[in-house]
Amino acid sequence: MGGKYRQSEPGGIIRVRVMPRAKADEISEVLQDGRIKIRLVAPPVNGKANKSLRIFLSSILDVPQSNIEIVSGLRGRDKVVRVKGLDQDSINARIKKGG
Repeated sequence: MGGKYRQSEPGGIIRVRVMPRAKADEISEVLQDGRIKIRLVAPPVNGKANKSLRIFLSSILDVPQSNIEIVSGLRGRDKVVRVKGLDQDSINARIKKGG
């Protein structure tokens, strides 16, 4: 999920903790360290949870999936996600609204 990211583009970072195999895709809570706990129906097999996370965040943030990039944590529950096209304040507001 590489790609060039230009600093001049609006964008921000979301730190998430993914909980796969949940009953529904949802933002569960904001943890004390600022990470957003997201529950996903998809299992953590063959990248399904990562794909599901990108689709879910795309819908919550109202941006194309191509603007969602998992920059670290591809194989773990804790991930850092870069969102292109939105500034950090807009990301935070949309996450609160979606949660």
